[in-house]
Order: sequence, then C-alpha cells, then structure tokens
Amino acid sequence: MNSEQTSVAQECAELSASGKIHFGQVVERLTAAGIERYHADYSRGEITYYTPDGQSCTVPMAHEDGSIAIVFSPAQVEAAVRQSQRGEIKYLEFTRQALAAGCVGYFVQITGKRVQYFGRNGEIHTEWFPGADRNN
Repeated sequence: MNSEQTSVAQECAELSASGKIHFGQVVERLTAAGIERYHADYSRGEITYYTPDGQSCTVPMAHEDGSIAIVFSPAQVEAAVRQSQRGEIKYLEFTRQALAAGCVGYFVQITGKRVQYFGRNGEIHTEWFPGADRNN
C-alpha cells in the first residue's frame, strides 16, 4: 500500500473509534483511497486493509477490553447493526455489543457491499450495505 492509503486507513480507524465518523463515511474514504476491503479482528485487536492488488496494512483497533462470548448470536449482531445504522450507537458501543454476541471479527467487502461477521466456530452472519443489489 502506498503512504496515502495507509494514512487513510489509520485515520478511518481512529475517527471511527472516536465516534467522529460513521460506517458510511469510512466506506467512502476507503473507496476514494482505492481500498477494496478490510478485516477487523477482535481477538488480535487490529484491522487489516487490502487493495485490489493484494497489498495490505494493519493498524491497531480501539475497543474495550472484554471477552468474546462463546455462543455466536446473529440476532444480536443484527440488532447492533440496526442501532448503528439508525445512529443510536457509535462504533465502540457497537463493538461491545458484537463481542457480547460472540463475534470474533468481521470482513467488510466494500466492492461486494456486504459485511460478514464471524463466530468462533465458523458461523457467519452477512449484512448487506443499505440499498445494495444482492444479485451482484
């Protein structure tokens, strides 16, 4: 990744964690920088951003220390996503709820317009970006 892309990735992680930008703004900034996807790993406390040519950079993820629930609950993940979409919670509260729902991490597929949330036993819950065409 070039230095501009790395800078945008770090800035997005910091601004999101501080509640200064929301998910849609993160996606817009990353798209403009040429980043196509990212993986948030709650177990390692880091986010890895990827470009279409396979380059990547990893930045620390700010979130409250806490254990990840053993049982994965897609319904709890979905509820947290909806609260976030309505602007009722910021990223750190979303993360707290995701950990309580047994989410170990997620992939944001910007070009695919979806987010895949993972449980510790391989469970996957997919959330589509609002207005995304699910046939593509």
